[in-house]
Amino acid sequence: MKRDPAYAELHCISNYSFLRGASHPEELVARAAEQGYTALALTDECSLAGVVRAHQEARRQGLKLIIGTEIRLTGGPRLVLLARNRRGYVQLCRLITRGRRRADKGHYVLARADLEQGLEDCLALLLLRWGEDAAAGWFQSCFAGRGWLALGLLRDGRDTGLLRQARHLSERHRLPLVAVGHVLMHRRGRRMLRDLLTAIRHGCTIDALGWRALDNGERHLRSRENLAALYPQELMQQALVIAGQCDFSLDELAYEYPDDVTPAGMSAQDYLRSLVEEGIRRRWPQGCPEKVRRQIEHELPLIAELNYAAYFLTVWDLVAFARQRGILCQGRGSAANSAVCYCLGITEVDPARMNLLFERFISRERGEPPDIDVDFEHERREEVIQYIYEKYGRERAALAATVISYRPRSALRDVGKALGLTTGQLEQLARAASGWRSHREVQGEWLREQGFDPDSKLIRRLLYLVNEIQGFPRHLSQHVGGFVISRGGLDELVPVENAAMPDRSIIQWDKDDLEALGLLKVDVLALGMLSAIRRALVMLGRELQDIPAEDPRVYDMICRADTVGVFQIESRAQMSMLPRLRPRCFYDLVVEVAIVRPGPIQGDMVHPYLRRRQGLEAVDYPSDAVRDVLARTLGVPIFQEQVIRLTQVAAGFSPGEADQIRRSMAAWRRRGGMEVWERKLKAGMQARGYSVAFAERIFRQIQGFGEYGFPESHAASFALLVYVSAWIKCHHPAVFACALLNSQPMGFYAPAQLVRDAREHGVEVLPVDVLHSDWDCRLEGSVLRLGLRLVKGLSRAGAERLVTERGQADFSSVQELAARTGIRSSDLKALAAADALASLEADRYRANWAVAGSESGLPLLQAAAFAEARPDLPVPDEASQVLADYAHLGLSLRTHPLALLRPELGRLRFLPAEEVGHRKPGSMVRAAGLVLTRQRPGKGNAVFITLEDETGTLNLIVWRHLAERQRQVLLGAKLLGVWAEIQRAEGVQHLVVRRLYDYSGLLGELPLHSRDFR
Repeated sequence: MKRDPAYAELHCISNYSFLRGASHPEELVARAAEQGYTALALTDECSLAGVVRAHQEARRQGLKLIIGTEIRLTGGPRLVLLARNRRGYVQLCRLITRGRRRADKGHYVLARADLEQGLEDCLALLLLRWGEDAAAGWFQSCFAGRGWLALGLLRDGRDTGLLRQARHLSERHRLPLVAVGHVLMHRRGRRMLRDLLTAIRHGCTIDALGWRALDNGERHLRSRENLAALYPQELMQQALVIAGQCDFSLDELAYEYPDDVTPAGMSAQDYLRSLVEEGIRRRWPQGCPEKVRRQIEHELPLIAELNYAAYFLTVWDLVAFARQRGILCQGRGSAANSAVCYCLGITEVDPARMNLLFERFISRERGEPPDIDVDFEHERREEVIQYIYEKYGRERAALAATVISYRPRSALRDVGKALGLTTGQLEQLARAASGWRSHREVQGEWLREQGFDPDSKLIRRLLYLVNEIQGFPRHLSQHVGGFVISRGGLDELVPVENAAMPDRSIIQWDKDDLEALGLLKVDVLALGMLSAIRRALVMLGRELQDIPAEDPRVYDMICRADTVGVFQIESRAQMSMLPRLRPRCFYDLVVEVAIVRPGPIQGDMVHPYLRRRQGLEAVDYPSDAVRDVLARTLGVPIFQEQVIRLTQVAAGFSPGEADQIRRSMAAWRRRGGMEVWERKLKAGMQARGYSVAFAERIFRQIQGFGEYGFPESHAASFALLVYVSAWIKCHHPAVFACALLNSQPMGFYAPAQLVRDAREHGVEVLPVDVLHSDWDCRLEGSVLRLGLRLVKGLSRAGAERLVTERGQADFSSVQELAARTGIRSSDLKALAAADALASLEADRYRANWAVAGSESGLPLLQAAAFAEARPDLPVPDEASQVLADYAHLGLSLRTHPLALLRPELGRLRFLPAEEVGHRKPGSMVRAAGLVLTRQRPGKGNAVFITLEDETGTLNLIVWRHLAERQRQVLLGAKLLGVWAEIQRAEGVQHLVVRRLYDYSGLLGELPLHSRDFR
């Protein structure tokens, strides 16, 4: 039987050549292995963004992966460059970096001169095109002895002529020929998708592609039999020769973290030890607890063994810089499991109060780098970022990338446009995938709701392409704060390119790529609550450590779910849990933060924990070992660390195996494959005397963590901020409201809800006023004065000029204000529209007239005085004032909008929220309110909505079947009416909705924006 000849594909484009390649890197590698290829070169255009994914799949498949890139030279030919060894890989990275850094994001610029030196360890292929031969001479001189003419035969009617041209050039320039496939997709069936991508890239319809469309489906990974029928054998053999010369793997990358912090004459480990000892004295002036000392002496040797000291010092340096600048910051995540991090001041979770699991952070068996996340004030994080760039330079520091991929809404828009749909139809398509449908396969019924016929040929084609393109990468963006910093040039590890933001650089790999290769990063993250807490502490003249611990009044407030604005426990789900869990100490807050998450909910941990906490269910432990792990959470695993420990003490897993099961949790949900772990876990438990029922329950709870569960260390870090923000709200509500308003945008609630909550807590709130307001909101004694920052359309520069000039003397008229400040007419109009000129003019109408009259005239007339009579303007009524307040401030201190509509709502038999609270559980009621939030947590069996009227708020449950049936009303209504059943238990009330009504028309032009599905 004749064997197919061996072959290596040397020119292959994945979908990380954005909008060019029509297959994922993993698909290409798997298909090449299936076809029996000897090797595959991934050669995305001026990019190595997909190579880590290809590398991982190649390891699984046992296929040799060659790393390369395709380059299109300015005014010149296209080439493929392949890394022959580690030096060649560095040369590729530097070349790609050079080309990308010269151009705006998403583009590159390279000329022939860039290739004429510095690529000595790279092999090169000149991609032949019909009728083009001008570059062959230059190519031969540049890559003599390591250059080939690459011939791709695609059955497009030009193969014979192209082969003749290739042989002529080969003989003329003494360049060997090699067979390539010009691969764009792993299978022929992706041809339609490839044409779609081309249309999107060129901004035209598929029908208008013309010559830009593929001639046929040949640009896929063809069988070796197919290739042998096309190519002379010596050309396929030459591909193997080239593949044999390429001997580099990403496994060879050696990464060294920078050591710019360690003083001369000291090792990084010795300096780390000295800082830890200093931190011990600062944290425990009366002496370090023995438990903590043992933990530190466990951690430091492991840090030394794994050579991570420089990493810890780098993060310590960032935190020290922030503290020096007065920037509030706190580490979180698995780093909070480290006593060393606590001593360094990186985290604030006291190891004396918690049961830390350092192996959740660093593990010898796991062999992967630690990942320290540090939150900084969201308004001042940029100072820390610029410090990093100044200290290390853009050559050694860059942000990790984030891959932006197609989701239903973006896919519907781009595919619809490529199929020729109108702008109006594209908007309809996008609405079909709004809300909770943003991460699902698009269904024909969704489009039917928007007036499309899913059975038509066009819409069937659209549906197919939309679901094919979902998950395809669209472009690279910057990670929210993950920095990679290197000892040498970063472009020796990975290409670096410009980000969209000025003075920012990103590498071409995302966080998953970094983790796969064991590269360290530090997350410099932004947290709005830290900004608010810092502002509040400044107003109070306190430091964070001055906040008294375990204040009963704070816990009383939390148990009442009086937590609007409080960090983490302000959401609808958290506020519903608080009266049931009734936190009375800090550890209860740690549990509260973690328990309202998909993991514990899906794992059926919430109800058993609550029943045991309330004494309705006995707390039992099948062994003392399990008791040690679960005693603090009443026998129910709430945290990831408990899952890890349980697998060790109950099933006999090693620490490395236990951590591997944690790492596999999310993958189970996506790909399955938990059966092996299930068998091992259950067998291990039963072998140690645990019952089948216990093993089943524990495994079910572990499965739940696949839907996302919190590590205890992370929850503890967040719980600290929960307590501090709750203490400020409890004891200083005016300060709390002021700090939150000045830190916007952040948090769960808009300024309107924050101001309303403050007033309900007895805080007097005064309006924005040009004679009294600063840019920020501020306290006038115990009274909260709203700031100019709330005025929509007012520039900060204009506001600051106003405040500065007012400091010299008050204004007596709008004309004087305009003349003295010289602010723009648009700023004056914004102040008038927001009623901020009320101290100078009686009402908005007169303020608007005065502003119009204050505009500068011609120079000739500026000295002339006019005694202009004022028109007899009407006085604005309450409704128009409220409407204008919301339009220009986002809130109103006047009547609530629904108080004005109450007569009409009463006629429609809608009860106020307050009256609903007096009705018996089980009663059916009609109620209506402004939509504040829409949420769909977990697996999405229900949508949760919060309504507000003039008397309070209502929490709705809309079950999935009704949400789908009345989806347009549910998503579109600003004033939502419901027919619902009252459910009330343990101090928590919900309305289970039976019918939805949209009465948004009653609001007129009232501008309202809800917080939906975040």
